[in-house]
Amino acid sequence: MTAYIIRRLLLGVIILLLVTLLVFLAMRLLPGDPLMIFVSQFQTESFTPEQIEELRREFGLDRSLPMQYINWLGDILRGDMGKSIIMGQDVGYLISTRLPVTVYFGVMSFVVSAFLGVIFGVICALRRGKWLDSVVTVLANIGITVPAFWIGILLMYLFSLTLHWLPTSGYVAPTENLAQSLRAAIMPVICLSLFSVAALTRQTRSAMLEVVSQDYIRTAWAKGLRERVIVLRHTIKNAMIPVITILGLQVGLIFGGSVLIETVFNIPGMGRLLANSLFSHDYQIVQAGTLVIAVVVVLSNLIVDISYGWFDPRIRYG
Repeated sequence: MTAYIIRRLLLGVIILLLVTLLVFLAMRLLPGDPLMIFVSQFQTESFTPEQIEELRREFGLDRSLPMQYINWLGDILRGDMGKSIIMGQDVGYLISTRLPVTVYFGVMSFVVSAFLGVIFGVICALRRGKWLDSVVTVLANIGITVPAFWIGILLMYLFSLTLHWLPTSGYVAPTENLAQSLRAAIMPVICLSLFSVAALTRQTRSAMLEVVSQDYIRTAWAKGLRERVIVLRHTIKNAMIPVITILGLQVGLIFGGSVLIETVFNIPGMGRLLANSLFSHDYQIVQAGTLVIAVVVVLSNLIVDISYGWFDPRIRYG
């Protein structure tokens, strides 16, 4: 197990290096100069060419691309994420204030999608061919294809503008007002978890149908065991391996989807910070934010792989 974890961690480091390199190059290939965007906020005429060149040296933009990348990696290893070109603030501080907001919505979305997706999938498998299976399966197929931001706009129109039940946008910290925080989180969580619930429902249904056709399940029925005992003790646990894989993938989808959802609902999280920084070509924030999300995804996939052995003792790690 230890050797397996070490190999996966080394592979994760390689993946993170590739992610940072791709994001670094992609940001440099975008048209436009972030320094000129920064200068234009204070009127370009008020800056002399010498001052602009000094700013370019301050942010390290006067160096070659390989040197910029190496210096940025070195700073990251020392815990320094750099300074935002547009905002003029420490990137580490900006991420530390925005990341908890994204994690707050992401954790709730993950819990909701995992609970509802597994429950719906089990119900569909146990009631295969019945009207409930048909309805849930159709809804799951629709949930996979519908864009989350479009659902968000519809929810805002229905529950905020028409019924006046929920706030249209914004964020309230749970430590300030828990009830108001939960009300403000309902629509974003629905949008973030919609695709995950649909995907998990389909995967759980498929895995359950494969397990219930096994000989040991038919033997359990022949012994006269109750349905609840068969489902909880023999069926669900053996059907969880492919479901856990989907759960691991949902972490990346939820954090990636926060870019759109936080923009739609005006939530001051990591997603909105990255979106605004991308449009303003703020290299440091986009690079550091992408790296943080990549670390979360790599660690979540590692946890998923390790958990296989708990759900299926037959799995051995070489």
